[in-house]
Amino acid sequence: MKDLQHLYYFENLLTEANNELVRQAKDEGGIALGYTCYHMPEVLLNLGKCFSVRLRAPRTGSMELATYYMSNATCEYARALLERGLEGGYKFLDAMAGVDACECMNRSMENMELLGTSDPEKKCFFWCNMEVPTSDNEDCVKQVVEQVSRKVLKPLHENYGVDVSDGEIREAVAEHNEVCRLITEIGDFRKLDNPPITGYEFHILTLISYTCPHYLIIKKLRETLEELKTREPDKKKNFRIKVVLVGSEIDDPELVSLIEESGALVVADRFCYGSFPGRQEIILKDEEPALTQVCRQYLESTLCARHTAQHKVQKRLDFAAQLKDEYNADGIIYEQIKFCTYWSYERALASHVMQNEYGIPTLSIDRPYMSRTSGQLRTRVQAFVESIEIKKIKAKREKGVE
Repeated sequence: MKDLQHLYYFENLLTEANNELVRQAKDEGGIALGYTCYHMPEVLLNLGKCFSVRLRAPRTGSMELATYYMSNATCEYARALLERGLEGGYKFLDAMAGVDACECMNRSMENMELLGTSDPEKKCFFWCNMEVPTSDNEDCVKQVVEQVSRKVLKPLHENYGVDVSDGEIREAVAEHNEVCRLITEIGDFRKLDNPPITGYEFHILTLISYTCPHYLIIKKLRETLEELKTREPDKKKNFRIKVVLVGSEIDDPELVSLIEESGALVVADRFCYGSFPGRQEIILKDEEPALTQVCRQYLESTLCARHTAQHKVQKRLDFAAQLKDEYNADGIIYEQIKFCTYWSYERALASHVMQNEYGIPTLSIDRPYMSRTSGQLRTRVQAFVESIEIKKIKAKREKGVE
């Protein structure tokens, strides 16, 4: 296929956290708010002149310093963020909005604060760490509303003079929804028999929407959508099967590229930093405060393995199966970054249930933070592709179809 017009530009933006558009927004008086987790409502970090930056550590190499403070038996993503913070990679931030989602991220944020990774010249800078419930009932909603109000909105207003009113929240939701509509419409092309967009390309676009100021990318996202409407895919399919990718944090597009080079087109992205969840519109009503509605919708829509209530576990299983059918996938790949506590349990359970109770071919893998050079991972994906192809051939023979 012909390269997307803005793909190279987007790829370059993802080579560093403090990218060109972040610097431009800062020069225009913007307030950069760092965050790492879906449980921190992204839309509330985009009030007024604020803009959110979901943290990554692209081109991570050695993590020796972070390993010294956190040990080598902790999540590589959390260690990579600490390493990049110690290198001074996040000094452009004006605040850091963390969440108490897992012990590794807690230790990463704690060390970043204690070791002085923020810019000491920024007197209004603040750290926060919001407690996250493990279910989504109304008591949990009230807890999140209180936490966000006290730990995020209050210091934003007091330190930077940000308007945190109901009306401002509704305006932020409107801009957020426009980005979500564009990403969703682009993602819907993946439902086609021979999609005009790859999983790698879509992941690039989704990551851009998490790491760059929205008002600076909307125009290029619109142009990309229009381009895809007339983009012709290769007549000969350059994939052998289609898969849904499910699991923990993936902010490295090269992992998706590795999977696709092995013959499996990623047609749905149900992982942290993917579009499910994260790029669905937030629907607001007039009769209830916008803050409460936003917090409720984030709690109800999260598919994080931290939520251990039985109905949430079942929801994650059903949703993965739903994506497999909706996007015409042949199987599911469950992935987990090494030493991720929650997803290590979820991956073991879900991969067994999907295979044996839902009858869906499933591959279960754990992986490093940066996976591009993993020959073992590539081999496992190739074997999974071949196993599904063999099943298809056997099924045709049983039906008498050559």
